[in-house]
Amino acid sequence: MWRAARWLALAAAVATLFSIAASQILLALAFAALLLSGAKLRFPPVWIPIALFVLGTLVSLALSDDPADGLSQIRKFYVWLILPVVYSTFRDTLWVRRLFLAWGGAAAFGSLRSFVQFWRKVEEARALGRGFYDYYVAERITGFMSHWMTFSGQMMYVVIILGAFLLFSPAARKRAWLWVACLALAGAALVLGFTRSIAFVATPAAAVYLIWCWNRKAVLAVPVLAVVAFFAAPSSVKERFTSIFQPGRADSNDFRKVAWRSGLRMIEQHPFFGLGPERVKARFNEFVPPDVPRPLPAGWYGHLHSIYLHYAAERGILTMLVLLWFLGQVLWDFSREARRLPAGRGDLKFILHAGAAAVIATLAEGFFELNLGDSEVLTMFLAIVAAGYVAVECARAARREAAGA
Repeated sequence: MWRAARWLALAAAVATLFSIAASQILLALAFAALLLSGAKLRFPPVWIPIALFVLGTLVSLALSDDPADGLSQIRKFYVWLILPVVYSTFRDTLWVRRLFLAWGGAAAFGSLRSFVQFWRKVEEARALGRGFYDYYVAERITGFMSHWMTFSGQMMYVVIILGAFLLFSPAARKRAWLWVACLALAGAALVLGFTRSIAFVATPAAAVYLIWCWNRKAVLAVPVLAVVAFFAAPSSVKERFTSIFQPGRADSNDFRKVAWRSGLRMIEQHPFFGLGPERVKARFNEFVPPDVPRPLPAGWYGHLHSIYLHYAAERGILTMLVLLWFLGQVLWDFSREARRLPAGRGDLKFILHAGAAAVIATLAEGFFELNLGDSEVLTMFLAIVAAGYVAVECARAARREAAGA
C-alpha cells in the first residue's frame, strides 16, 4: 500500500496541471493508501507556522460578521494535505526528480494547447475587427485551467524547475534537448499569458537567483539578454511589458491602486483579526477611499491582488506575518542546505535551488497577485516545498554519514 500511496501522491501532484478535481481525488486516495500502509505520516519542519496560520484563519472566521461565507477557505485547507503526503511518500531524490520532470512534460503538453488557444484569439480579434492587444488582454490563454493567472502561475513553477534541472542536475546531460524543448514551450506559454507580475517580475527574479548560484559572473549577461529579448519580442509583448510603466486602456494598473488603497483601510480598521475569510470581496465597497471617482476602474475586486495586503485585511496582520514566517523559513532552509553541498552538479542541489527559487518567485509575485489563493497553484507550490524538505533531509543524512565515516 505504501508504494501505491507514493504513485498516487505523484499522480495527484501532476494532475493539478490538468484538473483540480482529479488532483484532489487522487490526493484522497494517496492519503488513504498511506494510512492503510501503516507508515508514519510525516510533516516537514515548518508545521508550527502552518498550524498557527490555520489557527489564525479559524479565529478570524469565528469573529467574522458572516462566518458561513468563509467556510470555503476552511475547506481549502484540504489542499495542504499534499504537503505531508508527498513528504511521507517521497524518501529520495529519484522520486522528486520524477515528479519535477513529469511536471515538465505535462506543462509542455498544456503549452501546446495554449498555443492553439492563442491562435484562435488572433483569429477572433481579426474577425471582430478589433485591435489584438485590447481584445486579448481580457481573454487570454488558459491551457487546461479556467483562468490565465492560474495557468501562468503553473508555467512559472515549471520554468523554474526545468531551469534548475538544466543548471544543476547531472541527469540533465542525458536527453538535454528534450528538457530544453519543454522549458522553451513552457516559457513561451508563460510570455504569451501576458501576466506581467509573473512573466516580467517573478520569473526573472527566480532566474537571477538560479544563475547567481550557478555562475555569478553569468549574472552580468542578464541585462544584456533582457534588452535583446525585448527588442526581438513581438510588438504585443513589448506593449504588455511597457504597460507596467505606461498603462493603456486595457491595462490593470488603476484598479490595483484602488484595491491596494482599500485594503490598507481594511487593515487600519481591522488590524488584528481582519474582516474574516472571503469578507474582503463582500465588503470591498465599504472601504473604497472617498476620493476615488465612480464608477471604479475596470478590474477584478474580489481580492486585493497582493498576498501581503489580502491576508492582512482578511485574517489579520499576525496571520499574514505567520504566512511570511512559513515562506521565509522554507527559503532559509533550502538556500542554507544548498550552500552546504559540495561543488559540482547534484540532484540535491537541483531540488534545493528549485525550491528556493520557487519561494522567491512567489514572494515577488505576491506584491501584485494572490496566486496562492488558487488551489491548483497552491497544490503545486506545496508539493515543491515537500519535495525540497525531502532533499533537506537527504542532505543532512549524507552529511551525518560523512562525519561518522
